[in-house]
Amino acid sequence: MPNYEHVFLARQDVTSQQVEALTAQFKGVIEANGGSVGKTEYWGVKSLQYRIKKNRKAHFTLLNITAPHAAIAEVERQMSISEDVIRFLTLAVEELEEGQSAMLRKSDRDDRRDDDRGFGFGGGGRGGPGRFGGDRDRAPRRDRFETPREGVEDGGEE
Repeated sequence: MPNYEHVFLARQDVTSQQVEALTAQFKGVIEANGGSVGKTEYWGVKSLQYRIKKNRKAHFTLLNITAPHAAIAEVERQMSISEDVIRFLTLAVEELEEGQSAMLRKSDRDDRRDDDRGFGFGGGGRGGPGRFGGDRDRAPRRDRFETPREGVEDGGEE
C-alpha cells in the first residue's frame, strides 16, 4: 500500500482536546477504509504566514498513513466538509520517517537556543557572539578584497 504524510490545520479557537478528537475521527475513517496510521504528531498552535479563513494561527497535526487511495480521498472529503479544519495537505512518500519529524526537532532546538540566549545586546543569536557578529573566522573586508601593492608583503603596512 502507498505511504502518505498528511498535515492538517485546525482553527485557532478550538481546544487541543477537540483537535485530538478530530485526529481520532480521521484515524477511524482511514482504518475503516483498510489503512493504518503509523505516527501522529501534534505540533501545537503556530502562527500562519497569512490569514486563512480569518485565522492568524492554527493547530498543526501530522499523520503518517499507509492506506489505499480511496481512504485518503474519503479523509480529504470529510476534512473539506469540517468547519474546524481550515487547510490540509497530503503527500505521497516512498517511505515514512521514523522517530520525530523535522518540525518537532526544530522546536526542540529553538527551545534550547532560547534557554541559552540571554537578555541584552551582547546575547548570541544568528550573527555570532556580538550584535553584528564581531568574532568571525574571516578577515576584515578591506583585507579580503584589496590586491597587494608592489613592494609590500601580504598583510603588512607601507
